[in-house]
Amino acid sequence: MTSTASSAGTQLVHVGRQPIFDEQGDVFAYELLFRGSMAAVAAGRQDTYATSTVIVNAFTEFGIREVAGDRLCFINLTREFLTGQLALPFGPAQVVLEVLETVEMDDEVVAGITRLAEAGYKIALDDFVWGSGHEQLFGIASYVKLDLLDGDLSNLDEIVAACREHPNIKIVAERLETQEQVAIADRYGMELRQGYALSHPQVLTVASLSPSRLRRLELVSALSAPDADLPRIVSIIASDPALSLRVLRASNSVAAGHANRVSSVQQAVVMVGLPHIRQWAMLMVLDEVGGATEEHMLDVLTRARLCENVAHSFGAPSDAAFMAGVITGVAGVLGMPPAAMADQFPLHPQVAAALTSGTGSLGQVLQAVDAYEHGECGPADANLVGEYMDAVRWSTKALDATNRLAAA
Repeated sequence: MTSTASSAGTQLVHVGRQPIFDEQGDVFAYELLFRGSMAAVAAGRQDTYATSTVIVNAFTEFGIREVAGDRLCFINLTREFLTGQLALPFGPAQVVLEVLETVEMDDEVVAGITRLAEAGYKIALDDFVWGSGHEQLFGIASYVKLDLLDGDLSNLDEIVAACREHPNIKIVAERLETQEQVAIADRYGMELRQGYALSHPQVLTVASLSPSRLRRLELVSALSAPDADLPRIVSIIASDPALSLRVLRASNSVAAGHANRVSSVQQAVVMVGLPHIRQWAMLMVLDEVGGATEEHMLDVLTRARLCENVAHSFGAPSDAAFMAGVITGVAGVLGMPPAAMADQFPLHPQVAAALTSGTGSLGQVLQAVDAYEHGECGPADANLVGEYMDAVRWSTKALDATNRLAAA
């Protein structure tokens, strides 16, 4: 994964974002780019690892609405994604799939891209060169990107004319670095523009916990069973705070227009759907990262379990209390206020209110647990000692089981 170590024992993850403007100068979309650090100027790689990292980071670390709002996101895809060897874990609503110029057109690739277009995904042809074979996709492409810096402009008239034969195609003038190149885009009426003359890429950075590799592999194994066991899958996700948050953020990407809001990990899993959970898990396995420290994991899991244990004392739902415990625990590790994380998830109003204003029965649960963790007396302090010991035993047992599996 695109990451650097942080002082809190977590890691920093990055994603590049470069605006694509319309003719009026308004931001139409963003292209999401692989970046290895905050200071990285260029991507450095355009392989399957880079694509997987961009997808995982944008959708499950930041949340796609944090990255792009309601605008489209252009994402580079390699052959593995275009042919279906690696499935896309998101729907077509907010993404444009860029076919890299390095992808060789053959029957398998063309068939795969056609399936994606028929499923509703918008297709863009990146760094288009006439004669590369990519022109056979003009009938299904929505965007053709033309390199006005290093591209061959000798046949630009013919390429633009060929694009204009397809009303579905908008031309993106890319790599605009001088006013002369902007003038070329104006002269040909190219609808969209991208390049340093308009805006350099921004590198977005966020502190993150990471799911342990073992948990990801365990999740993939559970999801690969002929009859996927939903309770086991939810249990695996719930036992890893980082996995829980990633699934919550993934649910946010499918929540638009959804009447319900989630109040538990299980609801988030159901909202995303097991097929998409499986796809996210596969991408996370590709995404080579180190995990959070065992101490961080133990603290967050203990807090979440304690919230779950005392929920009944306040008339709060236990699964929602567990989720609130995970979110607030991870926020503490990352040095963020819980309210800052609330907008990243499609949370049930009851959960959101507890995180943002500390109100409701869930807010009382969090206040009681906070008080106990700070050595203060809370409303349910008489019961909290026993519940806390149970939470420690549960979280320690969960981590011990992980360690035993790792050593096996």
